[in-house]
Amino acid sequence: MTDPVLLITGASSGIGAATARSAANAGYRLVLAARSVDKLEKLKKELGGDERVLTVQCDVQNSDDQKAMVEQALSTFGQIDAVFANAGRGGSPGGFSGADPDAWRDMILTNIYGVGLTLQHSLPALKESRGHLLLTGSAAGRTTIPGSMYSATKWAVSGIGYNVREELRGTGVRVTLIEPGMVDTPFFDEPPVTALQPVDVAHAVTYALAQPPHVDVNEILIRPTPPVDTKG
Repeated sequence: MTDPVLLITGASSGIGAATARSAANAGYRLVLAARSVDKLEKLKKELGGDERVLTVQCDVQNSDDQKAMVEQALSTFGQIDAVFANAGRGGSPGGFSGADPDAWRDMILTNIYGVGLTLQHSLPALKESRGHLLLTGSAAGRTTIPGSMYSATKWAVSGIGYNVREELRGTGVRVTLIEPGMVDTPFFDEPPVTALQPVDVAHAVTYALAQPPHVDVNEILIRPTPPVDTKG
């Protein structure tokens, strides 16, 4: 089996699950990691079973979990050609003066520390394959949002992307920041009025992956089209 292998964190729903489906259609074998194993098992059955998909229970805040995730991927498929560091969490209302600090801690550890651990444990395999690293940033990481610690964590993800790209210069590993605007996912209690669908973001990921080795798509910023003004 020579089909490339893509590892996705936060793969059980939303952008991660949509990307798994899109990548499977593009011929990728998959390593799907998340805290919710039940949802991953349903995805595995949908996308080809044990021959095509490995599911791994992983809390990205836990270094041992992430190390085991990479080891299982290599033991099962013998290679990792791309990693999509996608796991992330939203914040808590109340701004800097009134938010729940425990919610902050969980979000920061997932969105920043968890991404760092994914990189640390997967980079040796990506260097071996001269592969592709993708990170879920956000349009919120390119603008100022009053009182938003979430936005601050996504600024940090952008910084991680820029800095790891420089660390990897000359290794053949490509780095792409995927930066969606508002996406209709379980992230929101109420569906946004104007939003991207998870599959829209998945298409951005598979577009970056499909480029030839000499093309490094550094960033893809993808936003929903504003509503049509019918009054004018």
